[in-house]
Amino acid sequence: MRVSRQCSRSTCTHPAVATLTYDYTDSTAVLGPLSTSAEPHAYDLCQRHAESLTVPRGWQVVRLATEFEPAPPSDDDITALADAVREASRHRPQVRAADRVPRGSVVPVTHPVEDPALLRRAAFRVVEGGMTDD
Repeated sequence: MRVSRQCSRSTCTHPAVATLTYDYTDSTAVLGPLSTSAEPHAYDLCQRHAESLTVPRGWQVVRLATEFEPAPPSDDDITALADAVREASRHRPQVRAADRVPRGSVVPVTHPVEDPALLRRAAFRVVEGGMTDD
């Protein structure tokens, strides 16, 4: 199983090869090799986005590497994925007997419903005197 970090740019699905961080006080962007772990205040970039990086006027870019290679998957990535799957499997939604809908009924629920009677009521009804196709 290959687990690798993806580029932080929206809609980009390429593997990350570099990490971008900002030093706002010095107006500096630092682009270096891919960090060993994903950081919340850093951006992982693919090779294309790392090479085409631009910064605001007046800022400088410090490039710590010019050759970027994808990092191999680490045990930390696989362990984090396994932990997330385990945690998600522990939380199963609880349905009370009073909230159950009669068999055969289809009721979409997008939020918790306090009144179980609302689950059994139809969301739409036929109204007489509607538009006609004349």
